[in-house]
Amino acid sequence: MKHIVLFLFCFHLLFASRSVAQQGENIPKLDNPVTVSYLKKNLRKSHPRLVLNSSIERDLKKKIQSDPIVKNYYEAIRINAGNLMDKPFLERIVTGRRLLSVSREMLYRVNMLGMVYRMEKDPKILRRLNDEVLAVCNFSDWNPSHYLDVAEMAMAVALAIDWGHGDLPQSTVDLAIDALIEKGIKPSWQEDGRNSGWAYGGNNWNQVCNGGMIAASIAIAGKDPELAAKTIRRALDGLPNALASYLPDGVYPEGSTYWGYGTGFSVITCAMLESAFGTDFGHTRHEAYMKSALFRVLCNAPTGWYYNFADCGDRRGNDADEILAWFAAKTGNKAFFEADRFLIPPDRMGKLSRLGGAALVWISQYREKPGADIPSVWAGRGHNPIAIFTGENRYYFGGKGGRATTSHGNMDAGSFIFELEGIRWVVDPGNQDYHQLEQTGFDLWSNCQDCQRWTLLTKNNYAHSTLTVNNRLHKVNGEATLLEVKEGARPEAVFDITGPYEGVLKSARRTFTKDSDVSLTVTDEIETLPETEMITWQLMTTADVELVKGGAILRQDGKTLRLNNLSHPDWQLSLVSLDPAPMALDRQIKGLKRIDLRIPAWTVKDGKGAIKIQLTK
Repeated sequence: MKHIVLFLFCFHLLFASRSVAQQGENIPKLDNPVTVSYLKKNLRKSHPRLVLNSSIERDLKKKIQSDPIVKNYYEAIRINAGNLMDKPFLERIVTGRRLLSVSREMLYRVNMLGMVYRMEKDPKILRRLNDEVLAVCNFSDWNPSHYLDVAEMAMAVALAIDWGHGDLPQSTVDLAIDALIEKGIKPSWQEDGRNSGWAYGGNNWNQVCNGGMIAASIAIAGKDPELAAKTIRRALDGLPNALASYLPDGVYPEGSTYWGYGTGFSVITCAMLESAFGTDFGHTRHEAYMKSALFRVLCNAPTGWYYNFADCGDRRGNDADEILAWFAAKTGNKAFFEADRFLIPPDRMGKLSRLGGAALVWISQYREKPGADIPSVWAGRGHNPIAIFTGENRYYFGGKGGRATTSHGNMDAGSFIFELEGIRWVVDPGNQDYHQLEQTGFDLWSNCQDCQRWTLLTKNNYAHSTLTVNNRLHKVNGEATLLEVKEGARPEAVFDITGPYEGVLKSARRTFTKDSDVSLTVTDEIETLPETEMITWQLMTTADVELVKGGAILRQDGKTLRLNNLSHPDWQLSLVSLDPAPMALDRQIKGLKRIDLRIPAWTVKDGKGAIKIQLTK
């Protein structure tokens, strides 16, 4: 079963690769002059050269003394490094099919220890960094069957020997370079000459794996310039396919959490390329990629929750967004720089991000520039189009289109979330732990129409605030598109959601209207087919619900929200409890319930009708 799951997940990656490749010439390319001769001529000779170089390091040391934010965050890094000194060394422990937790811990340790060593040259820190490198380089392999594991480990080892250059024992450096070649880069080149699926894929694997291979290639360039050059060249050819996923407006189709993952590795890749070659080879010219910072900011709802569509986590912690800070450094936009969070007392920051050491560099490079308004009405098209409205009374709405077969996608086209006065009234069921599912043999990654993935509430349409027709699953390849967004006093976002209902509806159009700073109206215009039997309008909530004439009253944390059934005021709503969820493998969400309005097709006069529901204080 394990091999079957792995095969199907690889198929998932290949599907993402093909879907991006079909865009062809529409994908903006990166500059790619990399050859052996280019590498020998242009790669910085001195060390460090990954994220840091001599001039960057000099400026950073000054900033630690003069800039309160940089000083504060560096102190948090120092505390994190100190906490590592007595930790057991890492072992090759595979969890399920992943070594990823070990690789990520190594990347974290190198970022903390390595940055402190660069700033202070403490021999105790160097010894610990050396021992960490020896431990992982003596692993039998870095688990190439799940290449994210290799990529994060390779980046960690490359940073370690670069930041410890000249001071680490030569025997350690030699061992690390051999490991980077044999355990890192070479497994990425298949014996039959074909590229791994991630190399030209359209999801976060591309960004993480190509970023790791770039780091490794720069580290081993002196020993094997041919392997380094061809690997960097492949990465610069392949990365635009991942950057294309942000097109055209910056929406990251896998959601905000995965924006942090994929974009985080693109950010550190840019930093490494700039420090090593003096150029990012065109990343910052990619408009959609640069626009994605606004997407990230707007997916942070007033309650502290994310707009958690796709496989996104529920809410963020108290830590500052160090990936967003890179965009702040590039643009000067203060909305991308969370100064208050960077100034949290260092001993209260806890464990930092595994890219936190590198992030200190671009945090130190931020310079505020004027003009940084965040729009109250925003929409982004692309693979997973969304619209977001914000306003007074901590108003927050997010609605979406898309299709289920988008990477990390769900059957959630047409779904929405809604907050008012600091309460999330309409919820998305969010993500759930992959490993817990996989270890049972559950086929999480296949996305055919009848695949197991869609039996989960977090993945199917039965637990999303959308329409369900004939009690059937959405069509996996049925795409819902964003047609129009209107600004002004009553903003609107209009989605064509026909695609997911192929064969059961002739057409479906969903309009979200912000009536006021305390209300949202959802209007569905539908045309039925002879095959249409039942149309179910759904709303997911964890509030207490009282069904009343003309709608429902939702209560939560001492506040109320009214649901007005404007189109069918005489029809009774129904309430379905999903706590506990139907299956043992489902995510269990306290108080989760679904409000339904069920409309038999025979009541839709002349096959055309509208469902209109208002949520208001």
